[in-house]
Amino acid sequence: MRTLTSLICGYIFGLGLFISGMIQPAKVLGFLDIFSIPAGNWDPSLAVVMAAALAVTGAGYALLRPRAPLFDAKFQWPTQNAIDRPLVAGAILFGIGWGLAGLCPGPAIENLATLSPAVIVFVVAMALGMAARNFWQARSAAAAHGDLAGATTADG
Repeated sequence: MRTLTSLICGYIFGLGLFISGMIQPAKVLGFLDIFSIPAGNWDPSLAVVMAAALAVTGAGYALLRPRAPLFDAKFQWPTQNAIDRPLVAGAILFGIGWGLAGLCPGPAIENLATLSPAVIVFVVAMALGMAARNFWQARSAAAAHGDLAGATTADG
């Protein structure tokens, strides 16, 4: 049931992206191009979509917090609340990629249906980046675990 619920939520999210036009890189780039503001060509619609999403999400969190989930044992609330180097670095990389391509992961995956070569290259590069990050994190954790194991052995 959890998988079905996730699928339905993903479908609703994708439908919202489609209806709002946020799967069109030109629309996103029209918002991100701050130099077009003086010329009157700036497109504020992305800000409206973001504000509406934040309002709905905020209301949803407020309504769900005191309740128990229907399709899981407990809510999967985020536990990390620190602003650390990986968070800032990830946000910077996300912003650079979004600004260069006009796509972020959700719209990029939805745009795969167009079979656009540029979108396919973007999604492949995004997947490779995610895999490289996971590899790097696993390697760092293994190295830290090895250092700890070596220190424990040397002490004993």
